[in-house]
Amino acid sequence: MFTDISAYINYFEGAHRRTVRDVSALPPEAVAYFPETGEGEKAWGIGEIVRHIAGARLYFTRAYRDEGWFFSDDLHEAEAQEDWVLCLEQSANLVVERLSGTPSDWLTRKIQMIDSDRALSGWRILMMCLEHEVHHRSQIDTYAGLQGWDVPHIYGRSAEQVGLERERQKRLHSD
Repeated sequence: MFTDISAYINYFEGAHRRTVRDVSALPPEAVAYFPETGEGEKAWGIGEIVRHIAGARLYFTRAYRDEGWFFSDDLHEAEAQEDWVLCLEQSANLVVERLSGTPSDWLTRKIQMIDSDRALSGWRILMMCLEHEVHHRSQIDTYAGLQGWDVPHIYGRSAEQVGLERERQKRLHSD
């Protein structure tokens, strides 16, 4: 649970950097990639997913500010690869601008959900924003993996590299 909006913003900025890193690593042919099957969201190309991530950030930010559950911001287009990072940067800047300086008690105040009588704490809505972004970043990374494109390691090391450290870690931490 976040108890300070600046701590959330710091975490959000880290997630944003990882999304930008992964989108930036895609090869030019990623612009033309679309899933072979599916309809609606299941058929989106990379640009549509990027714009969706950017827009959803603002959707959740608006809900957190208790301004309603809807998207109403004009965002940079994301059809061309050179526009993907611009769109993400634009939305990240708007999120930080709209969250900065909001009162700490907004993190615990209840916000009515879009489609029920249920209410969630503000910090949970902000977590929904982060989880949504990670979900779609993973979708992009999965598409990249299926196409044989390089996917950046989330923390700079592969599972194989971590595995190579196992014996050393066991020695360091055995009693």
